[in-house]
Amino acid sequence: GTIPKGSTEPITVKFANNPSNTKTVPPLAAYLGPQAARRFAGPMHHPTGRFRYSPLAGDLLANSMIPTNAIANGSGWCIFVYNLAPETEENVLWQLFGPFGAVQSVKVIKDLQTNKCKGFGFVTMTNYDEAVVAIQSLNGYTLGNRVLQVSFKTNKSKNA
Repeated sequence: GTIPKGSTEPITVKFANNPSNTKTVPPLAAYLGPQAARRFAGPMHHPTGRFRYSPLAGDLLANSMIPTNAIANGSGWCIFVYNLAPETEENVLWQLFGPFGAVQSVKVIKDLQTNKCKGFGFVTMTNYDEAVVAIQSLNGYTLGNRVLQVSFKTNKSKNA
């Protein structure tokens, strides 16, 4: 290195994350197979902010996807994610849903004794249209060796 003016020793500059190191695999890639990577896509944004057709969404967008008892908690749309592996952590849900739009919160439901995932969790997204695309893209998606079931959260109906 060079010795700056007023210094007696050379300065060495090191990157915290070396930009030339492209061999690092993101954590989510470990879960994705080649078939899944091709299917995985983010939301489509229109310049005016309005939703437009996505081939990932199929016919359900035309048929109003909001169930009659879907949960919009005032600050976002709550999405139910089922069939998660016991080792699933919240960062996996952030990585899965983040590409589709603004995620407000994620919650993996864990067994209190084992601290392992009980097989389901919840994601709250700000925008309805982005939530629809996320649901359509990730419902039936294979994460690890499990096929996810993703839908809007609904109120439990009591059968008395």
